[in-house]
Amino acid sequence: MLRDIPNEERPRERMLQYGASALSQAELLAILLRTGTRQESAVHMAQRVLGEIGGIRGIMDLNLAELTRMKGIGPAKAAQIKAGIELGQRLAKTRLPEAQVVRRPQDAADLLMEELRYLQKEHFVCLFLNTKNHIIAQETLSMGSLNASIVHPREVFRAAIKHGSASVVFAHNHPSGDPAPSPEDIRMTARLCQAGEIVGIDVLDHIVIGDGKFVSLKEQGLM
Repeated sequence: MLRDIPNEERPRERMLQYGASALSQAELLAILLRTGTRQESAVHMAQRVLGEIGGIRGIMDLNLAELTRMKGIGPAKAAQIKAGIELGQRLAKTRLPEAQVVRRPQDAADLLMEELRYLQKEHFVCLFLNTKNHIIAQETLSMGSLNASIVHPREVFRAAIKHGSASVVFAHNHPSGDPAPSPEDIRMTARLCQAGEIVGIDVLDHIVIGDGKFVSLKEQGLM
């Protein structure tokens, strides 16, 4: 019986210690079964089931009714087995979501326009990019008053370093709807660019979002 097996040899404990890849197919199936019967442990049941159906692939061909006709497997165990198989099938069909890329100011503006254009306070947002300009993270680092946003380079580049960014794109909204950069926007951008040079993280652009319009400080020659 499973209770007679030393703890370090039980499937669940082995998984916790060594990881799922260290377990045999029978041990993995035993974890899904959870319990055995009075006559056999979960591991022995799993070994028997796999032997009867010709290996793990045989489970794919069995429906719930067929599983429950096997000795020791009731509706609950059958459901657990099929749920585990279904999760594996769905995982096999998944693909990583397509990474969003910032190649030009319009890309950043398209991403953030609907998020920022209606806000009644200034929000300072950072897009953190990898070496291929794929967006790896987005954070709102400051929410200012109606007409001012307070941003400290220390907080900005601490976040960039945390995400392992190669470069950053900044953006903030103007609640007035007019995206024309203010003198303070230009000064703040210069300060952030200087800090980026020190820490080795490129500042690619600063986008000011208005109501359906935007201005790129990079395109305007303001950074």
